[in-house]
Amino acid sequence: MDRKLTLYILLGMLLGVVVGQVLNQTVAADVIKADIAPWFKLLSDIFLNLIKMLVAPLVLSTIVVGIAHMGDSAALGRIGVRALTWFITASLVSIGLGLLLVNIFQPGIGAPIPDVAEATAAVGEVKELKATDFILSIFPKNAVEALATNNILQILVFSIFAGVALSAIGERGKALVTGADALAEMMLQVTGYVMRYAPIAVFGALANVVAASGLSILGTYLTLLLEFYFSLVLLWVILLGAGAVFLGRRIFALIRYIRQPLMIAFSTASSEAALPKLFEQLDRFGVPRRISGFMLPLGYSFNLDGSMMYMSFATIFIAQAYGIDLSIGTQIMILLTLMISSKGIAAVPRASLVVITGTLAMFGLPVEGVAIILAIDQFLDMGRTATNVVGNAVATAVITRWEGMLEVEEPEVVELPHAPSHTAADGRAGLDLDPGNFGDGRG
Repeated sequence: MDRKLTLYILLGMLLGVVVGQVLNQTVAADVIKADIAPWFKLLSDIFLNLIKMLVAPLVLSTIVVGIAHMGDSAALGRIGVRALTWFITASLVSIGLGLLLVNIFQPGIGAPIPDVAEATAAVGEVKELKATDFILSIFPKNAVEALATNNILQILVFSIFAGVALSAIGERGKALVTGADALAEMMLQVTGYVMRYAPIAVFGALANVVAASGLSILGTYLTLLLEFYFSLVLLWVILLGAGAVFLGRRIFALIRYIRQPLMIAFSTASSEAALPKLFEQLDRFGVPRRISGFMLPLGYSFNLDGSMMYMSFATIFIAQAYGIDLSIGTQIMILLTLMISSKGIAAVPRASLVVITGTLAMFGLPVEGVAIILAIDQFLDMGRTATNVVGNAVATAVITRWEGMLEVEEPEVVELPHAPSHTAADGRAGLDLDPGNFGDGRG
């Protein structure tokens, strides 16, 4: 089924581009906007709504079960420190690489300058981003509200408290842990049903964009697109190379396993859409659910590598378009501002544009410059969203290996004649490891 689904998604992408381009060339723009585009958008919106329906209960149940089964607060703290160390390092690399390459390529030179009204209407009200507001927003005042709004960061905080508490009360909390475990399994089963609709959603998403704008828009912004995607490729090489240091040849298996969530993220430009399938594929790769259930939600708030690069790239691009020369010191300050203000944006549509707009306003740069990239933001968003998925998959696999808990995903390894000796070497017994051995340094 997995290989068929991959093929169907690819066919949906191709068919969406073809149908969209045909409509763009044969049907009047106002007819497309009023009568056709809403139906294409409906196809993708149904899928996104179904995915959003899964996210909150899936994240809650996986984190609670993972922490409760971990049984060792020291192990949890160690994993958290290692995860945040990796996330911060990856974010700095992503933003720094974007800053370096945009200064080398200078794609903003000669870019078309839009009017203020267009930018204001498209982006909306700009709110000043304060570090204190962000920190306060991490902590939920109402757990039900956090679940209802799919606020992953707040769900993460509540789930950590719940998981640690259930671990502390031991046997008395067993029924709740069992219920959360069953909920996680149920949500994964529902995910399987929803994913069958993915090829149709992919078709609708791409047909909608291409029908409205046509492929010709790519020619106008071809330089920016090529340079940005080249930058993303370099970032992929760095992330996968860093992963290979820990995972060895298994990095190729990881790439194979995440291709489906990768395509879903790319075609829908939604990190949320790929999350349930990413959980499932990392299970198959050999990552215990108690690790992925903690790492992925945390990564969706703190490890958005593609968005990091995009925001540094786009901010300097706009300054270049308006002929504004920024000093290295100012660019570094912009980099650090983006690092802080971008956390927790994964669940917000086009949140990167809002963060960029707020950063421009903070540094006295022309906010209306955001309109320059609005025309192709969908295509830029596809690349940065796929990169977010790659970054979080690599981070989760690396931390699992670092903890010595990575299991074997290929049956033939287990079937070897001397299979019993593999228990210590391949980490198959990861789920049965004594908590005191979590940090045994394997990998």
